[in-house]
Order: sequence, then structure tokens, then C-alpha cells
Amino acid sequence: MLEELSQKLVNLDEDQALTLVKKAISNSIAPLEIIDALRTGMDIIGQKFANKEYYISDMVYAAEIFHLAMDILTPHLQKTSTEILGKVVIGTAKGDIHDIGKNLVVSLLKCAGFQVIDLGVDVPPEKFIEKVKEIKPDIVGFSGLLTTSFEPMAETIELLEKEGFRASVRVMVGGGPVNEEWAKKAKADAYAKDAVEAVELAKKFCG
Repeated sequence: MLEELSQKLVNLDEDQALTLVKKAISNSIAPLEIIDALRTGMDIIGQKFANKEYYISDMVYAAEIFHLAMDILTPHLQKTSTEILGKVVIGTAKGDIHDIGKNLVVSLLKCAGFQVIDLGVDVPPEKFIEKVKEIKPDIVGFSGLLTTSFEPMAETIELLEKEGFRASVRVMVGGGPVNEEWAKKAKADAYAKDAVEAVELAKKFCG
């Protein structure tokens, strides 16, 4: 069923994909397994786009289907804590408007018991700093799917240090082109390869 779900998403078959999400839930398939199947489909779509088999309009439509599926799944993601584990400010860095990965991280963090302030996409360094001053979070998370987001993420980390916040917050980064090596170079505290790992790291930082 999960393989079929991935394929329906790849085929951009909204009705069938959402029907399979509901069917998987009714068959007691774990929400994270369903999300993994959706992400597999999105990865294939990304490959097809890179190979010029799909257009940008196909990518946008696939993202819409993914978001609708997450709307169905979110109520079924069980919170592991009734207390707030920590506060997280997160956003897609300036120069990038991709948000599928970020939104998945936001959903899982909330379900894990974190208070999450989502700044959205194309977020400039100054906006991150402004929100850090206001919220005083435990964690700041940056997401980026394009390499154009690298410089703004690094600039934001530098600003956190300049403004005197770097010692009080943990910085986490993630996204398609981001890796452990770049995270260290940018002086981030951690790199997460996917949403599940991001939540586990956040728990460790706030534990």
C-alpha cells in the first residue's frame, strides 16, 4: 500500500493519493511510515524534475498534494509529552522558497511537544534575529534546498554571535544540499539529514 501511495504521488493523482493516506491510517499503519512513503514519492518527483521529465508546475502540484496529506496525518501523530520541551524558531533561509522539508520538521516537532515559531520561507537574517530577541528560543533551525541559501544561513549564525545570542541557542541546519561538512564550516551545532533526526537532535539539546 505504501509503495502504491508513493507511485500515486509520483503520478500526481491527488484523489487516489489522499484516499490511500486515509486507508493506511484506517489499517493502523504508523503515520511516520506513511510520511516516509510520501517523501519517497517527492524524491522521485525531484529526480524527474532534475531530468526535465517534470515541469515546475508539476513540482508545485506535488507539493500541494503533500501538504494535503500532512493535514490528514497531523492529528494522528501522537504527542510524546504534555509539557513544552523547548522553543524552536525555524524558517527557510533567504533566497529559497522551498518548504516541504521544513513543514515536516515543524509538524513533528510540535507533535513531540515543542513550541515552534515558523517564520516561513525566504527569511532574511534580520528576521531570525528579531524573533530570537522576542522569543528567546532554545533552538534556531535553518532549512534550505538551494545552495543560494548557504550564505544567508551563515550570515544569520554570524549575526547571532554578534548580537550575543549564540551562547544561548543551538543552531540546527538541514535541507537537500546541506551536509555535515558545511554545517561545521558555518559553525552550526548540528546537521539533521531528515525530519525524524531533527526531532531527536532537538530532544537531546533540550533534554
